[in-house]
Amino acid sequence: MSFLHAFHPNPILISFGPINIYWYGLLVVFGILAAIFTALKLAGYYNIKKEVIIDLAFYLVIFGIIGARLYDVLLELPYYLNHPLDIFKIWQGGLAIHGAIIAGIITIWLFAKKRELNPWLAASIIVPGMALAQAIGRWGNYFNQELFGKPTGLPWGIPIDLMNRPIEYISYEFFHPTFLYESIGNFVIFFILIAIHNRIIKKKNINPAEQNMFYVSPAAHRAAGQACFMFHVLSYTILYSILRFSTEFIRIDKTPVIFNLRFPQIASLVIIFLSVALLLLPKIKSRVNIQK
Repeated sequence: MSFLHAFHPNPILISFGPINIYWYGLLVVFGILAAIFTALKLAGYYNIKKEVIIDLAFYLVIFGIIGARLYDVLLELPYYLNHPLDIFKIWQGGLAIHGAIIAGIITIWLFAKKRELNPWLAASIIVPGMALAQAIGRWGNYFNQELFGKPTGLPWGIPIDLMNRPIEYISYEFFHPTFLYESIGNFVIFFILIAIHNRIIKKKNINPAEQNMFYVSPAAHRAAGQACFMFHVLSYTILYSILRFSTEFIRIDKTPVIFNLRFPQIASLVIIFLSVALLLLPKIKSRVNIQK
């Protein structure tokens, strides 16, 4: 922590003449590769062909980045209308995770529908790697000196260069490392999701040689996916939303404010509400059927 308190990061890792390699881009790529590796590893427990996961990962990376960027652009629309070319400068930051999640949900649903796959298991295999990618990618924000929190006198506060400080905090030097809080939180979520996978595999006694729950049929496999894997996916959306809702209290980057809540907090609350509703829906249906 003392290292972070004294070190002033440079967003550029290395330069080759006019060509710059940015820490942000490198860490995003590294996070994506770690996510794909994790998904491929998990796929082996469910007798899923690696080619299927690679195809799904390809679309998720493309549309995930597009969704994350579009979400950020919409939040900062006045700026991007005046600086349209900056929309394409993703190496400078500006990838909103809520946009990636929305794009990811749509992509998995369409991919699963086209390939006749179990969408809940597909998403279940993806989300641990996604949490890991977030944990790694957040360090790109550190090197860009962006998305930091309020000023702090804590020993792990990070120094922010004068040019990167908001005008209202220009006289402060050290700020909360919100990137670190989210990175640690996402690592914890990653290990929780992996532990749930291990529990599912042991509890269901899944034998890859005998059954494949990745495909929509048969009905027994679909039912297993609707229960275990729905819980797994929604555990991610709830846990991350709680983490993001919490860290937003100390973040100071500009974002719309509604009812005294920052827009990412509103989005997090909506995701939590929808996730809990999906978890409770099967129980509600079951009680209704019993009463009938």
